Amino acid sequence: MVTLVGAYLLAPDNSSKAAPAPAPPAADAVPGAAETATPAPGGTDAGGPSASSGAQAPAAAPSAPAGKAAGTVRWEGPLAIAFADDKDLDPTPPANSQTNADNDFGVFDFAGPRLRPERGAKALVWETEGSVPSYADCASAVATQATSEDIAAKAGMVVCALTNDGRVARLRIKQMNGDVGHPKGTFDVTVWNKA
Repeated sequence: MVTLVGAYLLAPDNSSKAAPAPAPPAADAVPGAAETATPAPGGTDAGGPSASSGAQAPAAAPSAPAGKAAGTVRWEGPLAIAFADDKDLDPTPPANSQTNADNDFGVFDFAGPRLRPERGAKALVWETEGSVPSYADCASAVATQATSEDIAAKAGMVVCALTNDGRVARLRIKQMNGDVGHPKGTFDVTVWNKA
């Protein structure tokens, strides 16, 4: 650095000529030099694109996270519900809540295996054979027909549900097994986002 400064001061007629290009360390010594040397991407300098050309799309405000609109899938996958291991369908993935009031569904055996909506959750059996209900189908059905009554559960049955937090869900029973005192159900579950 001292060598560069000394050479500059000893050079003849340095007042009217531009200084030689500084070495990389010299550029770092001037605050803001790096920022002014390179125009920002999509800038609006004299030769650059204007803001209305769309070139500044990367700098636009981020949109809402994908998958949050009502009716979009919040969580989808296999789920086991066993006797005394009720599940809350609202978290991702669904789980047994330590706050018992949050759990939505349980299974038990009373004259056959049963799926029980609990603590304000509601459900109904989808009666149209050969069709898988969509979000709109289940939302409409649970709004007008769902109850908190127990459902006699058997493999292949599809259930539309409403969690106690207001999310629409679909449960397809893959199998019901376990002994009489401790039944267990395996389900394919889809939980949709709420409005």
